[in-house]
Amino acid sequence: MKITDIFREEHIVERLQSKTKGDVLAELSGVILHGDTHLRHEAVVNILLEREKLGSTGIGDGIAIPHGKIANLDKLIVSFGRSIEGVEFDAMDSKPAHLFFLLLAPENTTGQHLKVLAKISKMLKDNAFRKMLMEAKSKNELYTIIADKDDAC
Repeated sequence: MKITDIFREEHIVERLQSKTKGDVLAELSGVILHGDTHLRHEAVVNILLEREKLGSTGIGDGIAIPHGKIANLDKLIVSFGRSIEGVEFDAMDSKPAHLFFLLLAPENTTGQHLKVLAKISKMLKDNAFRKMLMEAKSKNELYTIIADKDDAC
């Protein structure tokens, strides 16, 4: 599955304003849910926070991939955010996270959900890719970098 099939440029937060894990989850889910009236933002954030209680989605190297399964969601959706300052995310290496891919999945999509998480993880293992994301100057440039990497993986 291609990430760009479930990811749009308007789901990018070029410079996250959030300073805490909960606020990052709210900000990134907010760009996905903007204008969507059938999902409650607060309920989505609570699902993401509950998932974090099982173990942090901060995987180290400045990366976090928060995710959750949402009732009444009809398709997988991804958002991306970047924090120049970094946000404490209880990462395995105890370092702040700077790059965030948030994945929301319908409750019944285990296989697809795991494939997308694996693909994002694979993309983010590339140091040069992470560096380009940190140095990008615009939403459009961030989207292009992600789309190009998506095509290459």
